[in-house]
Amino acid sequence: MNKIPILKINEFSFEKNDCEFYINNIVDHCTNFHNSINLPHKHDFYLTILFTAGSGTHEIDFNSYEIKPGSVFLLNPGQTHNWTLSEDILGYIFFHSESFYNLYFTDKKINHFPFFYSRQNPPCINLPLNELQNFIDYFQKISDEYINNQTLNYHKIRNLIDLLYIDLTRIYNLENKTIINKNHSYFTKLHQLEKLIEENYKIEKSPKEYARHLSISTKHLNRIVQTLLNKTTQDLISERILLESKRMLISSKHSLSEIALELGYDDYSYFTRFFKKRIKQTPSEFLKKHQ
Repeated sequence: MNKIPILKINEFSFEKNDCEFYINNIVDHCTNFHNSINLPHKHDFYLTILFTAGSGTHEIDFNSYEIKPGSVFLLNPGQTHNWTLSEDILGYIFFHSESFYNLYFTDKKINHFPFFYSRQNPPCINLPLNELQNFIDYFQKISDEYINNQTLNYHKIRNLIDLLYIDLTRIYNLENKTIINKNHSYFTKLHQLEKLIEENYKIEKSPKEYARHLSISTKHLNRIVQTLLNKTTQDLISERILLESKRMLISSKHSLSEIALELGYDDYSYFTRFFKKRIKQTPSEFLKKHQ
C-alpha cells in the first residue's frame, strides 16, 4: 500500500557529508529540495523553521497555520506537513537527528522541550516582532558556524541550538497556557500511553487494554489524560487512527475498504460512520476535498 513518503536526513545534500545536521536559508532550501516535495511528507528528524518575511500556509498533520514574519515551526519526526509560500518568502531552516542532541547533552533530552515532548502541544510559535532580530541572530550564527567549519564548530552549533530552544521555550510557555508540562506527576504515564498508542492503534482500540499495559485502572488513565489534555483516552486513540486514515487517504492507490481494513476495521461502513462522526465528512468527501 502506498504511503506518505518519509524523507531521511541523509537524503539531503550535505557539503561535509554529514548525516546528523543540516541548515539553509528558506529560498535555497526550496530551490534545491522542496520544489520536488511540495506534497505532504514526513521526516525522520527534528525540524525547526523561522520565517522572517513573506506569507503563506503551513499544514501540519492536517491543521493549517498562518505563515508570517516571526513564525517559528518545530516538528517532531514522523509528523506530516506541506506548505504554500509567497514569492517574497525569507527565513531559515535547520534539522538534526535525535542523537545529534541527545548524545551531547547527558543531563537532558531533546523531547524535554515542550514543543517536542508531546504532539498534543502546538507545533508553532509567533515571535514578538521586537524580539525577531534576536532569533535571526541565532540562526545566522548557527549557519555561519556550519559554513565556516572552524575548530569545534559542532560543539558551538549544539550549544547555540540549545540556547535557541531555551529562549523559544520561554516564549512558547507564555503563548500556551495549557501545554503539557513534563514536570507534572502524570507526564510519564501520558508519555508511555502516547508511545503505546503509536505502536498499537491499528490493532488495539480499547482504553481498557492500554490501561492494562500501564498497570493502572481505566478510570485513573482517563483522569491522567483529562487532567493534562482535557480529553479522554478514547479521544487520543481515535485521533491517532484518524490522523493515519487521512494520511492514507491522500497517498494510497487502494480502495477505501482496503484502507479501513489496514486500520483494523473489518466493517467499512462502521469505519465510515466513525470517520464522519469525528471529521464531519465521509472518507470520500475528505478525499475529494484534498485531491
